[in-house]
Amino acid sequence: MAFLRTLVWFSALAFVLFRVGEGKDILVGGSEDAWKIPKNASDSLNQWARKHRFKVGDFLIFKYNGKADSVLQVTGENYESCSTSKPIKEYKDGNNTKVKLNKSGPFYFISGADGHCQKGQKLEVTVISEKHRHHDNPPAFSPKPAIAPAPEPAKTSPNKALAYKDGTFLALASLLGIYWIIIMGLYLAWVFYLVEE
Repeated sequence: MAFLRTLVWFSALAFVLFRVGEGKDILVGGSEDAWKIPKNASDSLNQWARKHRFKVGDFLIFKYNGKADSVLQVTGENYESCSTSKPIKEYKDGNNTKVKLNKSGPFYFISGADGHCQKGQKLEVTVISEKHRHHDNPPAFSPKPAIAPAPEPAKTSPNKALAYKDGTFLALASLLGIYWIIIMGLYLAWVFYLVEE
């Protein structure tokens, strides 16, 4: 009996640790009817997005009428010009559009309905990297520069034998930790079982 009790306890612990590392579901705009043309600029989804932190692994949930509208994930250039011609991805499933934020950096979304993007139905979300997860307060809003600076070349360090991006290292470390907890739990359960006999 002690063996089963210990096994259940360690399984529950492993489950909780696994769940802590998962992203969360975020309802776009904070309401069921937010994916629509905003009434004014202060009502835009970008105002809402600036007040939230989005992390790698989070999911955006879009709610809308799939017969009358859609969500297009686009490039920054197509976002600015409201071009619907070459989306990265198109979502038409209405009340169940779930988009995983799988990397850090900007994500751009526009409405697929004719003329809606030009009237402000669009969303820009910036996903923070793993190294910024420990901050509690969202960054203060700063307007976009008129001309974006050229990206700096990637810096590599000869001291780092392994380079991981987008949380790969954290994911591997978490899996290793979970594996260790499970193995130790099984070992302790086995020891308790032997002692009980």
